[in-house]
Amino acid sequence: MSNLSALPARAGVGFKPVHFGDIVAAEQPVGFFEVHAENYMGAGGPPHAQLAALRERYALSLHGVGLSIGSMQPLDRDHLARLKRLCDRYQPASFSEHLAWSSHDGIYFNDLLPLPYTPQTLARVAEHVDAVQEALGRAMLLENPSSYLTLADSTMAEVEFLAEIATRTGCGLLLDINNVFVSCTNLGGGPREYLDAFPLRCVREIHLGGHRRDTAEAAPLLIDAHGSPVADPVWELYEHVLARTGPIPTLIEWDNDVPDWPTLRDEALTAERLLTAARAGLPRASAA
Repeated sequence: MSNLSALPARAGVGFKPVHFGDIVAAEQPVGFFEVHAENYMGAGGPPHAQLAALRERYALSLHGVGLSIGSMQPLDRDHLARLKRLCDRYQPASFSEHLAWSSHDGIYFNDLLPLPYTPQTLARVAEHVDAVQEALGRAMLLENPSSYLTLADSTMAEVEFLAEIATRTGCGLLLDINNVFVSCTNLGGGPREYLDAFPLRCVREIHLGGHRRDTAEAAPLLIDAHGSPVADPVWELYEHVLARTGPIPTLIEWDNDVPDWPTLRDEALTAERLLTAARAGLPRASAA
């Protein structure tokens, strides 16, 4: 089985076809590009021509949104076979998925839905992660979710659940720091305390993205919207993590209200500066 991740410890961005011309016009100051695997499960056409051109120049990360790893039902073997063909075709440096479920009885929902953290769901998720890794012939990364409610059936903390999955399966973890900030704000926890308890030894990639506040709610409710710049508190949490871990491959996610390429590139450059400071062991304040 391949290593957990071969991504460079640099900043990357989520690829959007609207940026393709700008990206290939000159060498870009990013270490990798990430795409959602489900967008490239067709046989060919312009999407694959663009992806092949990117793969020649940069490391590639595949990020899945449709495996429904958290479901109590069996994995969709046809979907898994399509994913394997895509991995075999492009040999990405990393493959990741979400700790969530998104399908039931053959019906796919356009959401990443929560699951209770119990010994039963732990065993099922571990079984699914093992099956994915065996089918792909590579280790995968599992991402912490953004949360909007606490399920009454849960008997384990999220960080404990993720740590145990990594221990049982050998998978790595993808730490989405914006998700941490969103979840802790919504549920009343402390994001630094969450990160200090997180099994950082298992983290092979970090995600950063924007969120929005739902003004219709009386209490603060943040939505993991991926449609705005990374918020200052999330940058601060990112620096806090890097101070403990050193540089880790870091993706800027911006999937909605997509800006022009220079704006997205500037977000990646901010992450790149912080990674460089972490690599040099500089105090966090000097990376600003």
